This record gives sequence, C-alpha cells and structure tokens, in this order.
Amino acid sequence: MSTPETLPLHATGRAWVFRGQVTTDDMFPGFAMKLPIPEAAAHVMSDLRPGWAQSVRTGDILVGDTNFGLGSSRPVPLLLRELGIAGLVAERFNSLFLRNCINYGLPALAVPGILDLVKEGGQVDVDVAGATITDLESGRMLKGAVYPDFILEILQRGGLLKQLEEDGFLSASTPD
Repeated sequence: MSTPETLPLHATGRAWVFRGQVTTDDMFPGFAMKLPIPEAAAHVMSDLRPGWAQSVRTGDILVGDTNFGLGSSRPVPLLLRELGIAGLVAERFNSLFLRNCINYGLPALAVPGILDLVKEGGQVDVDVAGATITDLESGRMLKGAVYPDFILEILQRGGLLKQLEEDGFLSASTPD
C-alpha cells in the first residue's frame, strides 16, 4: 500500500475498537522492527488480533481506550498510515504516542466517552479540526479538546518531520 503525503483532518470510515491497554509493543512487535515499513505493517496488532492488519481498509478509523499507545517511541504511526488508517480516536492517548502521531502526520483525537459511543465495525465521522466524532448509525456526537492552529498546520503538512524537511531543517529521508 502506498502512504499518502498527508491525511485529511476530516474522515469517515469503519471503526476498529481496541479496549484495554494497548502498548506500542502490542502495535509494533519487536521482531518486526527490523523489517521495512511495508512488511512491518503486516504485523500491526498481531499479538492482540492475529490477521488484523490484513483486514484493514484505507480510510478505517482506530478507536482506543485510556493511555492508548503506552510504551516506547516506536514509529507505530508510520505503520498505521501504511495500512491506510485515516485517524485515531481514543479516550486518552499516552503523551509520547500522541506526539509521535503528530510528528508522523497521523490525526489523533482524544475524546472521553468514545468507547460508549462507537461500536466495532460501525461507521464514524471524525473531524480533527472541530474535535468531533459522530457515530453515523445513531447520529450521536462527542467532542474532544480542540488542537491549536499550529498543531493542525503540522498535521495538514504531513507531520512535524515532513514540515521540517519542507522548511529545509532536515534532509529528506524515508525510514526503511
């Protein structure tokens, strides 16, 4: 799958719900860290849901619980983008993981109460700029904290790393 340079800040897609603590080790198993990104992406969440990565479709939305993404600074957002995940919504993100999502240009929105709103496989509409998520079946909407404009700009430009490359502060590089 080809990863787009930027992801939209507004997406409608199928929800994948992961309850309980999900760590970066769960998302990006150690053995896969030596693989190129496209190959490593095939192993995302393999310990929690074997074969999950092969079921993901472009535009899907990943929904998580409290402290989603606890753990090391593994480049999980790159793998999720590679799979076609359009964005993440969680009760609350681990702060390091959230920063990595911003750095790699993967929209992530913290919305308390999300697990009471969204069902596995349900269609949701996520507006990162407006900080809302709507369950399209029930029409119910929840609102999270709005990002400041500079964070939205970083996401619109494909992430902090991409922005720094475009502005000449980093040399262009693609992780293997």
